[in-house]
Amino acid sequence: MSSPDPRILQPGDAGYEAAGAVPRITRPRAAAASAREAIRRRPKLDQAYRTGVKVVGGTTVGLGVVLMPLPGPGTLIALGGLAILGTESERAKRLNRQGVDLAKRAAASAKAAREKRAARKAGPQA
Repeated sequence: MSSPDPRILQPGDAGYEAAGAVPRITRPRAAAASAREAIRRRPKLDQAYRTGVKVVGGTTVGLGVVLMPLPGPGTLIALGGLAILGTESERAKRLNRQGVDLAKRAAASAKAAREKRAARKAGPQA
């Protein structure tokens, strides 16, 4: 039988207790992070990746904007596109946060109006 993996902390090892307090990163997220770091190390590949993200994000935002007047999830698609762009741009990330906050306020306002109409419709209770 081989010896245990030296990277795995065992009780009694230095830092064993502190390791429990560190947030765990899921495997897919860790794989994505390491892949992104590998891409960042190669300038031409990094430029191609960023361009691809901008094209996909911009197209998604454009599709969402076109779909906004129609019944359906146009706004959500546009916000999803901003989230995609936000992975590479701080400005898009800020814009997405503002859009999500605005959507939450609009949903709360619509809910309050709906409850107000329902209360008015029910009339005074005797």
